[in-house]
Parts: sequence; C-alpha cells; structure tokens
Amino acid sequence: MTAAHADIIARHDKVLIVDFGSQVTQLIARRVREAGVYCELAPFQNAEKAFKELNPKAVILSGGPCSVTDDGSPRAPQAIFDAGIPVLAICYGQQTTAVQLGGQVEGGHAAEFGRADIQIQENSALFEGVWEKGGRYPVWMSHGDRVTRLPEGFTVKAVSENAPFAIASDEKRKIFTTMFHPEVVHTPDGAKLIANFVHKIAGLKSDWTMAAFRGEAIKSIRAQVGEGRVLCGLSGGVDSAVAAVLIHEAIGENLTCVFVDHGLMRLGEAEQVVTLFRDHYNIPLVHVDASDLFVGALEGVSDPETKRKTIGKLFIDVFEAEAKKIAADGRGAPQFLAQGTLYPDVIESVSFTGGPSVTIKSHHNVGGLPARMNMKLVEPLRELFKDEVRALGRELGLPPAFVGRHPFPGPGLAIRIPGAISREKLDILRKADAIYLEEIAKAGLYDTIWQAFAVLLPVRTVGVMGDGRTYDHVCALRAVTSVDGMTADFFPFDMNVLGRCATRIINEVKGINRVVYDVTSKPPGTIEWE
Repeated sequence: MTAAHADIIARHDKVLIVDFGSQVTQLIARRVREAGVYCELAPFQNAEKAFKELNPKAVILSGGPCSVTDDGSPRAPQAIFDAGIPVLAICYGQQTTAVQLGGQVEGGHAAEFGRADIQIQENSALFEGVWEKGGRYPVWMSHGDRVTRLPEGFTVKAVSENAPFAIASDEKRKIFTTMFHPEVVHTPDGAKLIANFVHKIAGLKSDWTMAAFRGEAIKSIRAQVGEGRVLCGLSGGVDSAVAAVLIHEAIGENLTCVFVDHGLMRLGEAEQVVTLFRDHYNIPLVHVDASDLFVGALEGVSDPETKRKTIGKLFIDVFEAEAKKIAADGRGAPQFLAQGTLYPDVIESVSFTGGPSVTIKSHHNVGGLPARMNMKLVEPLRELFKDEVRALGRELGLPPAFVGRHPFPGPGLAIRIPGAISREKLDILRKADAIYLEEIAKAGLYDTIWQAFAVLLPVRTVGVMGDGRTYDHVCALRAVTSVDGMTADFFPFDMNVLGRCATRIINEVKGINRVVYDVTSKPPGTIEWE
C-alpha cells in the first residue's frame, strides 16, 4: 500500500473482503461500495497482513471453489474472529467459519446450484426490514458442501431444501453466515442484506462518495508529485481522460498529456480525441503519430499475449522519447508517468496482492515501468471500478462525449482481429465497426449498451453477391450490458437492428460477406475476444 493510498483510505470506515477464489468476489466489493462504504479485497493468503494494515471495522468472507473438508483448504485468519468486529461469511466463508469455530461441514452430496427459495425461521439483524419470519424468498446458491453442525452460540435463521443452515448467525458476536450468494443479482434482495450488514450491524458511515474521493485524490496526487512534472498517457477513453483532468486539478501546468496514435484506433478517432480534448481543456497535449511503428511491429503477429506485450513495450518506448523532448523546454524532465489503470485491470492481470484468482490476460498498463525510464507511476484510479470512474468524471464536469464513451482497450483493434494483423484487416474492421456503432446510435441504444464493437475473424466463408461467388471474412458483432466490466451479459438486440447492421456491413465493406452475433456472457467469456 502506497503512502498516498493509505492517506486516502485512512479517512474512511473500511471493510476487508477476504477472497477465497470465488468468480464473483468482486461483486461483493461493488455492493459494499454501492452502500457508500470503502472496501478492499485481499486473497486469503495475504488476509492476515491486509487485516492488520487496513484495520477494518467489518470483514466479509467470500465464497470459493475449494472444499473445507480437504486437507490444506483455505482458512480465514483467526485474528478476524478474535477482533470482535462484525463478520459476514458467504458460502465457503460460512463453511470455514463453522469449522474454525467448532462446527462441522459435510463434503459432497449437498449440491445446490442456481435459484433456490429460503424459508425464514427466526428474525435476524441481517435481514431486518427486508425479510419477515415465515416468508419464502428467492436466492442464488452455488455449493457442493454444507454445514451440518453449527458452532456454539449460533442459531438457524433460514433454511433451504439442501441447506439446513441457509442463514445462521451468532447475533451477540455479530457473526452472520449465508449459504447463498447475496452479492449476485440473482438474489434480488442481496444488496439490501449487504447494506444492512455494513450500516445497521457494523454501523459504518456512507462516506465513500466521488465528491470525497475527488478532494482526497487531489491531495494524494499533490503529496506524491510535489513540484514534479507528470506525463499522462491519454487514450481518449474515459479512464485516461478522467485521470488527466483529476491530475490537472492537482498540479496544473506541471502535467503534459501525450496522445499516441498507434494506428489501431477506430475510424476517425484520433482526430476526434485530439479535437475534443483541446477544445475543452487548457492542458498541454502532444499528439504523436506512431502508427507505422506499432502496426509494423504487429504485422503477422497472431498470439494475443505477444500482441499485448509488444504494444505495452512500444508505448513505453514512445513515452520515454516524448519525456526527453519535454525536458528540452528547460523545466526539467517528467519524473512521473500517469495512467488510467482501473481495479478490474489489476484483478485480471493478477490478483491485487497475489491471490487465488488466475491471470486472465495481460493489460498493457499494469505491471510497472522499466528501470531505465527513471519515472514513477501515478495511478489515481487504480482502486476504482469503471462505473465509479464515470461518476468521478461527472463530478469533475467532463462533457458527456468523454464520460459516456464505450470502453476502448489500450491495444485497440489489435485484439479485435484474432490471428495475424495486417493494415488491410485494420481498414476493413474500422469500416465495419463504424457502421455498427452508427446503427446502434440511430436505434437510440448507445447509452443503454455498456460496450459494443466489431471483430474481424480469421475465417473466410463462401458467399453469393449478385451472380458471383465471394470468399471473404466473417465479422462478429459484440454488445454487452455491465456495471463494472467484471461481469457482463450480451445485449438482447431486436433482430431488425442486427439485420440492418449486417446488411450495411456486407454491402458497404469490401472484404466481409458474413456477419454473426456473439451471445457469450462474462464469465465464461471475456468482453474482448483477446
């Protein structure tokens, strides 16, 4: 934890979430932050250290894929139970809590996946004002084991068909356990239960707001940077735009933004980004056309990780060169490089502090800087989710053109062309993508969809156009709804809209003769194809 980060969070009530490897642990964090309370995730391996450093007023134990009946399965730090602070234990969290405090868990033969109904047996502070004794309520289950004996002091509050202790608690010690997952949307009242836990049970304040974060982040940036100069990589997306405006509020003219056109942008996007930024903000902006450098290095490269790492290296090379040019103005070289890195970027690249989740894909803006640059990173958004960044952007007064833009990956179209990249493929994809987004806007759906884009597949198919045979590329269309990018569902288009998109793309883009629509959610897929 950096000193600047510690300074920000020290002013807030805090919740620690111990991650046992559940696919939806990040949703717990979202629900807690939606309740206006600051929280952080820590993998179980580092939970004891995180507990000491964060000094939280409450702890939530997540679900996970392991069985507590297996030798060497994860456990929560005993210090959490000894601290006397409120604990909410979910699924695997319930099971390890039961075992650690003297109860018993049965492995296997207790599977319950998907929707289930629970019956409320007794009242509890966890669902006060939400559920009533005797009522039946839908929840989302995902477990293969179950608790068979509760620790001393615990009582059953709710049951389901396969979970005799669907909710069990020791109200005196303020330890609450659920077999179901309140963090997922499939538990309709789950967010209310988590809000009850952080507010009514733990007594935490709703002081995690973007207005508060804005002021604290500005102080943090000033403390980190001092009189130093900052070079900010501006992509035109909401993340880097918000980071740039926030840093500019903190240090003024000591910020210089660099927009690198890597030749992998959408149609006309480079010009649009530069125009928008220069028209709205009096921030020094350097526009670097490095398209030949990037595209030349990527031509023929097909491995997605190689693409990402090549792009990351070239970005560093360009920033390093621009830093030397900026230093020539006599005010000294930039000592800091600013990036719009977000929490999901960090989680996907590697668990925030080296935890149980696997690396999904490398992010070009995660992983530090080479020593030769002699620069330190400024990442003011590193603990925020995407929707929080948008809220911060509105708080900062950014125009809708910035705040409402669909996310666009740093590697750009390189990861929307599975297989080898070529200039011809980039041109084909740009045209198809522009038509797709234009039709979405015409249908009034742009702000409803979280992200939409076209993908040029490494597949050619036979087609008939006029009286002739064609053998051209397949274009896949992707559109998803999401809140924070950690999970996503495909957008349920009216087929007439998709039909118009397909017709226009095939008619207007030479090189494409077939269009398909991606109906994969995240998980199991990722939003981007590579």
